[in-house]
Amino acid sequence: MTDDRHSRLRDAHSDRDRAEHVPSTPQTEAPAYRLAFADDDFLCRDELRPVRLQLELLKPQMMLDEHGIESTIVMFGGARIPAPADKEKARTQTLRDLSHFYDEARKFARLMTEKSMANGGKTDVIVTGGGPGVMEAGNRGAIDAGGASIGLNIVLPHEQAPNEYVTPDLCFNFHYFAIRKMHFLMRARAITIFPGGFGTLDEMFESLTLIQTGRMERVPFLLFGRAFWEKIINWDALADAGTISDEDLDLFRFAKTAEEALHIIDNWEPAPARDKLPGRDC
Repeated sequence: MTDDRHSRLRDAHSDRDRAEHVPSTPQTEAPAYRLAFADDDFLCRDELRPVRLQLELLKPQMMLDEHGIESTIVMFGGARIPAPADKEKARTQTLRDLSHFYDEARKFARLMTEKSMANGGKTDVIVTGGGPGVMEAGNRGAIDAGGASIGLNIVLPHEQAPNEYVTPDLCFNFHYFAIRKMHFLMRARAITIFPGGFGTLDEMFESLTLIQTGRMERVPFLLFGRAFWEKIINWDALADAGTISDEDLDLFRFAKTAEEALHIIDNWEPAPARDKLPGRDC
């Protein structure tokens, strides 16, 4: 991250370095003496949560701005879906059967990145959760095309590391799920959902809710694998029950292949954010 300063006042880096080399005395060793912005224990206090939220929003935002990233193509999908070459290691037959979506995600990311690079590489940049499975396939596809991609990782209780295909300078780590979700959607030009579990469902429904309620502009919203999604979610039952409107079923499309997904995105009719919810008078 660059630090283009326009102030004549002494910068924070210099004072932080100088403070680390003061003589050791009872006063300088006391926690109270530490510079507030360089005091990890202080920054991790419960009362500092608003500051941490702001920092987690600002850091990726500023770095993506510095890299000139204008828009992204979001790829959500299961961490447990294996590459076809590794499918025999999957713990269920269903996961083994879903392994072809790894290749489809990789191909989709490659095709999108090729189009992005033809336009300068700053628009429609692939962004994933930075982990394994479909996420790895997305970042890997971008590398296949010789382009960059973004990974938005999050700290989890079990050991986790970014997949090896995320562009290092665009690999971020989050503590707050909410801020991470914001970064997925703030620059999104299209959203793609591959088969997945709780995390994928959470990301899908939160994104759909923002579009449904008019809090977000309509963007191409694609679900890969109609059979998978119609098996686990009875979309028509929601509409029949009246808990969503028939018009809400038009907020997304199903896609089978990477080529079909690109065609849908390229031919998606742009639409502004909703100013009211169909089926509700309020």
